[in-house]
This record gives sequence, C-alpha cells and structure tokens, in this order.
Amino acid sequence: MIDQIAAYWNERIHDLEMTDHPVGTREFFDDLDDYRFDKLHYLPRLVDFGGFTGQRLLEVGCGIGTDLLRFARGGADVTGVDLAERSIELARQNFDLHGLAGQGDLRVGNGEALQFDDASFDVVYAHGVLQYTADVRLMVEECRRVLTPGGQAIFMVYNRVSWLNAMSALMGVGLEHADAPVLEKYSIPEFHRLLDGFADRRVVPERFPVRSRLHKGWRAAAYNGVFVGGFNLIPRPLVRRFGWHLMAFARK
Repeated sequence: MIDQIAAYWNERIHDLEMTDHPVGTREFFDDLDDYRFDKLHYLPRLVDFGGFTGQRLLEVGCGIGTDLLRFARGGADVTGVDLAERSIELARQNFDLHGLAGQGDLRVGNGEALQFDDASFDVVYAHGVLQYTADVRLMVEECRRVLTPGGQAIFMVYNRVSWLNAMSALMGVGLEHADAPVLEKYSIPEFHRLLDGFADRRVVPERFPVRSRLHKGWRAAAYNGVFVGGFNLIPRPLVRRFGWHLMAFARK
C-alpha cells in the first residue's frame, strides 16, 4: 500500500491548477504559497511559523516545502520527509530559489517508519497527511517516538462531521484527492482517541467557507456569491464543531 500511495503523490502536485507558471520556477512556488494561505488563512493564526527559532522541527509529508519554508524562515532547524521523490526535488528547488539553499534536511521518507532516533525533534508537524497514510496509528506513534519529552506535535485531519463533507454528499461534488489510495476522515472524538498516546492534546476545528478559485460557472457563482457569505453570517460558536479541518496540538 505504501508503494501505491507514493506512486499516487509522485504523479500529483497539490494545487497545480492554481498557477500558470512553469513547474519549479520561483513564480510557481509563490503562486502556490499565495493560494494555500488564502484558502487556509486560519493557519498562521494557529501556527506561529516564526515561533520555533532554534528548535528542531520535522515535517512529515512536507510536499513541495510550502509550510516548511515558513518554519525555516522563522529560524527553526528544519527537516522534511515525503514519500514522493518529485515533491522532495521541488522542495529543494523551493528552498534554493528563496535564498535558503543548504538549509534543512529534505529527504524521501516514510512517515510510518521514520529514519530518526528517539527524541530527535522538538516539534513534529503533519498538516493534511495522516488521512492519506496506510496505517495512521503507526504514523502517529512514529511522530510521538521521535519527539523529545514535552515536545509538541501539530496535526491536521479532515472532519467527517463537517460542512464540506455534507456539501460534497449533497451536491455530488467529489472531494479533492478522493481518488487517493487512502482517504480517511475523523470525528472529533475519533481524532482524540487517535492521539491518546500523548500526555496532553487539544483539537481545534477550523477551515470554514472562503471564496473558491477552483470551481467555475454556476457552481462557483452559487458557492461564492450565496453560500460563503450566508454561512459566515452564522455566529462561529454555533458551527465551530463543523469545521472541515481538525487541528491538533499535542504534547508528549
């Protein structure tokens, strides 16, 4: 199964349709960064990318290095692993083109079998990765193993009981990467149970409707013009638990 997952992600660059620039150019990386943090504007509010100066930080499933680059710019001593060789190649280019050549250890690796000693990192970050792996408990345990005592894990998974999951079913619109070899979603209690090996954990539902650049035509008009505005008029405490992303902050 791991080989199938690696092959799937080796053939896909996340959000590629959001840029017209050639793959591997600085403009390509900047467009994907802009799109990611427009869609996930909550992320810098919850994760202080500049708050880990001098700490050893591992990103599992680093992709093309979009988030990892921000941690590196913030002064963290970064390591990134990904199953996809193509992603690691592009992550290295991303670092080089943004003036961070030689910074960070970027390598092909399996998050279910991390090639690091126990207690090697102060922080482990895996945003949108656990839901796509073959043995999620094994990956979580590996992330916990390589953390120092008191170290922090930051995870994100998809919320099964969410507005986007419900809309996808209602409208018959498939979720992004629904064809991946593995795609699991979790309720909030299920996510807590997945992290029960940690001494302390906090789950924050996030990712509420924002205007989409992805869809076109009448669906885009209805979604952007009616649904997004209407949903966001609802007081957030009433819909908080239905956020599409479940962010977890856990201590070893």
